[in-house]
Amino acid sequence: MPQSHISKIETGAVDLRVSSLVALARVLDLELMLVPRKTVPAVHALVRSTERASHPPTGAALKHLKQLQKTLDTITEAHPALEELTQLQHQLRAIRRFQLSQNDVGVLQNTDKALQAFRENTKSSDSLNQALLQIYSLRNALGHRSADGPQTDTVRPAYSLEEDDDG
Repeated sequence: MPQSHISKIETGAVDLRVSSLVALARVLDLELMLVPRKTVPAVHALVRSTERASHPPTGAALKHLKQLQKTLDTITEAHPALEELTQLQHQLRAIRRFQLSQNDVGVLQNTDKALQAFRENTKSSDSLNQALLQIYSLRNALGHRSADGPQTDTVRPAYSLEEDDDG
């Protein structure tokens, strides 16, 4: 594709065919997808979470993540067959990709306390279920947290298939 044509595309002076758009996206190591409008926030959250993967937690957050992992490992050694522990491990791995706030660190501390309570009394699964619920909630909140930059409130289509009543 000549540079002059690329310049026209960048300035909006030319309309692209879908095949050209797909080819450009692939050259840029991107994938062109159409997603339902209702799922756009989820797609944005996934993109943000992969962008944050290069910025793992540091400081207090990392300290509490390691402590929680240590507690979880200890319990898993004693009770390897518990499905809840596998789920906790999975969610904890996912949480490691996000930047964590002070409130998030508080959730990690509470989860660790719940796991320690389970370790002391393994006959009652209430504290284990509580820990699992806290970790699921934290993971969901991190995944759906709004982006730092400005967002548009509504998405307006470039055209409409309906007839314009005024024209």
